[in-house]
Amino acid sequence: MDLALANLVVAAALAGLIATIQLVQYPLFALVGASEWSRYGAEHRRRITWLAAPLMSANVGLALALLVDGSSTLRVVNAGLAVGAFALTGLVFAPMHGRLEREASERAVRLLVRTNWLRTVIWAAQVVVAVAIV
Repeated sequence: MDLALANLVVAAALAGLIATIQLVQYPLFALVGASEWSRYGAEHRRRITWLAAPLMSANVGLALALLVDGSSTLRVVNAGLAVGAFALTGLVFAPMHGRLEREASERAVRLLVRTNWLRTVIWAAQVVVAVAIV
């Protein structure tokens, strides 16, 4: 499989994963009782990491490999989207999950759902860019 196609496949997998999280998983967080939240949040993070971390690492690696293979505006945008989503996850969303595990609130869950639209849009946009690259 060539780099451009692999990039598209991984971007599409991440877009599907984040859409499922955004539309199904995160809204269900509001239904978890306060006494169960800490354990539930930690378990969610542990389980989702097994799916998301390898895909996100591959996403960044493939996007950067495409850029090194030959620079173009689309490849720069593709890499920027991949790196941006990766950075947002580590710098914003991982700490949000950590705070939720320590002290869950309806407000904090709403903030997570609302702000996560950014990653949802980023990975959807990367799919569009990846299709154009292929």
